[in-house]
Amino acid sequence: MNIGVVGVNHNITPIEIRESVSFTDTKKIEAINYLLDKEINEVIILSTCNRSEIYIQAEDIEEKIEVVKEFYEDFFNRENIREFLFEKVNNQAVNHIFTVASGLDSIVLGEDQILGQVKDAHEFAMNIGSSKKIFNKLFREAVTTSKEIKNTTKISQQPLSISYIGVKFLKEKLHTLENKNVLVIGIGKMSTLAMNHLIEEKVNSIYVANRSYGKCDELQKKYNQIIPIKYEERYSVLNDVDIVISATASPHVVVKYEDMPLTNNKLYMMDIALPRDIDTKINDMDNIEVYDIDDLKTIQNKNDKKRKELASIGHKIIEEKSNEFTEWLDSMVIDSTIQSLNTKCFEIRDDTLNYIFNKVEVSAKEKIIIDKMITSALKRLIREPIINMKQVKDKGKREEYIKVVEELFDI
Repeated sequence: MNIGVVGVNHNITPIEIRESVSFTDTKKIEAINYLLDKEINEVIILSTCNRSEIYIQAEDIEEKIEVVKEFYEDFFNRENIREFLFEKVNNQAVNHIFTVASGLDSIVLGEDQILGQVKDAHEFAMNIGSSKKIFNKLFREAVTTSKEIKNTTKISQQPLSISYIGVKFLKEKLHTLENKNVLVIGIGKMSTLAMNHLIEEKVNSIYVANRSYGKCDELQKKYNQIIPIKYEERYSVLNDVDIVISATASPHVVVKYEDMPLTNNKLYMMDIALPRDIDTKINDMDNIEVYDIDDLKTIQNKNDKKRKELASIGHKIIEEKSNEFTEWLDSMVIDSTIQSLNTKCFEIRDDTLNYIFNKVEVSAKEKIIIDKMITSALKRLIREPIINMKQVKDKGKREEYIKVVEELFDI
C-alpha cells in the first residue's frame, strides 16, 4: 500500500509543542517540495489548531517515514519533537484520515470544522501537484465517508464546538454571562460561532477587533450587540470588558504582555487560536486568567457522552470504507498489466493493418471498418481475463493471475 502519516495532535502533544510545528501556506509549499525531492510520490499536509500531520505515499514507506521525522526535527528546529510524533502506515494511516475527516479524532467529537480543513489541505496539495491518483482517491473518499457518517448519525447536531465549549467554560467560571461585556479578536468561523453563543447567553456588548475593519462593520448590521473597533484599539477597551475571546489566524501573538494596560477589574481571556494569540505571560498578571484550547478538554468530556455513542456507529462505517479503499488500492497492481495488454494488442493491430494495407488495395472507408473490426476482436480477447482479475478479492490469487498473464502474453 505504501501510505503513511507522521505528525502531532491534541491526543498526546501539549499546545506549546503543537503551535511550534504548525504550517503556514508558505511553509507547506517549502515542506512539500522538500519531501517530493526525497523521492516521496505524494504529500498532503494537514495543519490545524489541534494537529500538524504529513501524509505521504512512497515506495519503502518505513524509510520515508523516517525522512518525515527528520524533517520535523530540522525544519522546526525541535530536537525533542520525536517524543511527541506519532506514525501510522498503510491500513492504520488510511483509517486515520477517515477518522480525522469525520471529526472522530477531534477534541470536540464529530465537529464539522475539520472536514473543511481536510478539503482545503487536499485542494492545496492538488494545486501544487503533490496529490495525485492515490491521495486524490483517498481524501475524496474520506470526505464522502465523513458526510455519510454525519447524515447517518446526526452527530454534528449535538450542540458542541470549540467555540461553544469555550463560551460554556467561561459561563462556568463567571456563573453567568448575562450583561457581561466581551472583546472578540478576529472574525473567522470560530469567532463568529463564539459571538452567536455569547448573544444566546444575553451578553451586553461585544467589541469586535479585526485587521479588516470593514468586515466588523458588516457584523454590526446583523447583531445589535456588536461594536466594531479598530484593530489597533483592542487594548483600549480591556478596562471596559469582562471577557476576551481571541481566534485569529495570526502566526504571532496578537495580545502582548508588554502592551497590556493595568486593570482593576477581573478579566477572563479565552484563546482558541493556534498558534496561540494571547501571550502566556499575561496569566501572571493580577486579576487576569488566561485559558486555551487544552483547558477545554475537561468540560468537553462532560458533554460528549451522546456523541461517543454515535461515534461508535461512525467507526463501523469507517472500517467498511477503509476496507473498500484498500481493495481499490490493491487492485491498482493490475493497472500496469492491463496497460501492457492493451499496448500488446495495439502493436498486433498496427502490424496486422500495415500488412493488410500493403497487400490489399482498400478504400479509406474500408480501412476504418477493418481497423475497428480488428481492434474490437483483440479487445474481446483480453476483456474477460481483465474482468476476472479485477474481481479476484484474494490478493495472493490475484498476483498469481497477473504473473500467469504476463508470462503467457510475454508482457
